[in-house]
Amino acid sequence: MAHGKKYNDATKRFDREHDHTAAEALELVRSLARASFDETVELVVRLGVDPRKADQMVRGTVALPSGTGTDVRIAVFARGEAATAAEEAGADIVGAEDLAEQIEGGTMDFDVAIATPDMMPLVGKLGRVLGPRGLMPNPKTGTVTPDAAKAVGEFKGGKVEYRTDRHANVHVPIGKVSFDFDALAANYNAVVDELVRVKPSGAKGRYIRKVTLSSTMGPGVRVDAGSIDVG
Repeated sequence: MAHGKKYNDATKRFDREHDHTAAEALELVRSLARASFDETVELVVRLGVDPRKADQMVRGTVALPSGTGTDVRIAVFARGEAATAAEEAGADIVGAEDLAEQIEGGTMDFDVAIATPDMMPLVGKLGRVLGPRGLMPNPKTGTVTPDAAKAVGEFKGGKVEYRTDRHANVHVPIGKVSFDFDALAANYNAVVDELVRVKPSGAKGRYIRKVTLSSTMGPGVRVDAGSIDVG
């Protein structure tokens, strides 16, 4: 993949093979960001699990104490009082069959989809559309819940989903390069602590295999995975 001049210049300003402390890596990522917009800081953790096995799939949500720095657009499948409460909580799109029709027509202008349990027979029909985009509501991530309004508030306030991909990597945005160091560090620690907390009992050998931090347009900075205490 070809990279631009700013990216290539950034790679010359640090040792890409060196394992940094988390603090060093966060400072480097912030200093290397040179895009004209407020880049997102991305954390990628490779885990020692086999995501093909159901008992080793790592998935859930974590609340970022410093927020995401992004305006999260939320769609809610609900009717009646639940729909009204979701709207009052700040949901961007609320509906039932009408929302399903929009999605089937290709309109998906949202980042998170939440559904009340009674709506799942309808939402389930959208699996082939929502699933590949990581937008399918799921009880494990708190996006299928009778209290949709509460879920809207949590995701608007900095709650994010995480899950292993087919290579056992977990990708999580932990803020913006404009955040101060302490805010990013708090979010980083929250995600790492959560991944350690949910370590599957079936995971064998080294659990935290590789940790990388980067900004949207910047190079990856390696973090010393061995420094993370997995108990």
